[in-house]
Amino acid sequence: MTYRDGVAEALDSGWRFGALYATAGGIVRTLLVSAGGEVRLESAERATPSIVDLAPAAGWDEREAHDLYGVDFAGHEPMRPLVDHDLDLGRWTVPIQGRDAYQVAVGPIHAGVIESGHFRFHVVGDRILHVDARLFYKHRGLEKAAEGATLESGIVFAGRACGACAVANGVAYALACEAALGLHAGAELARVRTILLELERVWSHLNDIAAACSGTGLAAGNNRFAGLTERARRLNATLTGHRFLFGTVRVGGSDVALDDEAVRTARTELALVRDAAASGWRELAFNSSFQDRLPDIGILDADDVHRLGTVGPAARAAGVAEDVRVHAPDLAYDDFVPVVTTRAVGDARLGSSRGLSSGGSRSTSSNGFSTDSLRRPQPSVAASRAGLASAASRARAARRHASSSERATASRDCICEPVRMPTGRPLRTLRPTTCSPTSR
Repeated sequence: MTYRDGVAEALDSGWRFGALYATAGGIVRTLLVSAGGEVRLESAERATPSIVDLAPAAGWDEREAHDLYGVDFAGHEPMRPLVDHDLDLGRWTVPIQGRDAYQVAVGPIHAGVIESGHFRFHVVGDRILHVDARLFYKHRGLEKAAEGATLESGIVFAGRACGACAVANGVAYALACEAALGLHAGAELARVRTILLELERVWSHLNDIAAACSGTGLAAGNNRFAGLTERARRLNATLTGHRFLFGTVRVGGSDVALDDEAVRTARTELALVRDAAASGWRELAFNSSFQDRLPDIGILDADDVHRLGTVGPAARAAGVAEDVRVHAPDLAYDDFVPVVTTRAVGDARLGSSRGLSSGGSRSTSSNGFSTDSLRRPQPSVAASRAGLASAASRARAARRHASSSERATASRDCICEPVRMPTGRPLRTLRPTTCSPTSR
């Protein structure tokens, strides 16, 4: 089965496009995710057919692979630059023709404290026909910088990829490394990571609501939720020593320890933030100036979600019960059920509340989850050694979805071999104390 046929078969079977990665050697790997949270890889080399017609969400990934590694994707026409900032507008913008059509350029320097981005709005009067976005002005080359790092030190690069999701990226990285090393995150490690994830989610959601207020010109709402965001970040600093929770996740365990006093402080402050957020959301719900600017803006329906690979709150606002926490056996989300809107139109109104049918702010949901998790002290904890046979079976299951060429070269004798990360580049592993062959 060819690379393209494998992707098509998986998508037809209900799998969704997750991501596409490339290497300097021209190897392309496409990650696919099932409804139950399973993953598989389809791989190809230099002569790679495009899959954008099968999975439009792969468009940016293919463009990035072309810019950084020179990979040609047959059928991706035109191949517009993404990371490579071509000065010729005709090379990276979509041509819009018609009577009275013109362009409005915004950025890349903005008045707010936000990432640099250049946007070309193609408009006729007040109607926006199309927007071309140019980002990556601060591309740091983290993947290249991580080459040669140990798995333990590599987590720094994952955690710094995004300041607003250091825990989310760090936990994903740690779990991948632990699976490769045959380590298992026990109940206590799963609990502390879940607490950190929800603390990060609280301030991130509050910050998004503040941004929604800013986008509609409601300064009072922006200031109110920005203040709540700051309170949530200060709580993070009190509990862990860092407002953005940097350095709180590591491979093989956790150094975060919360005593009785820290737990009481966290529960009290989270309760106060939750009540203040609920009160602020009620005011937004009855503010006609704010509400009038949300309906029918930025609409995504369920078909768009599946076609574009939309996940999380934006997907749920379109009526798709998509939440990675449902399929997270190594985290403490046993009783978690995602809340999906009953009015699945996916516009900015539902996007702001993220589709909570109760009408409450989405931040209160994560806040409540964090508070429920903080019912007792949390000690520092280490991962346990998983059975070698079970680790080997997971590795063999993953290899079954690899390409035939990769299967021919993959090591099957020891779970301690260098791990091939999603980018295709090996990192040196944290080797166990003893290196025993796995049972076949």
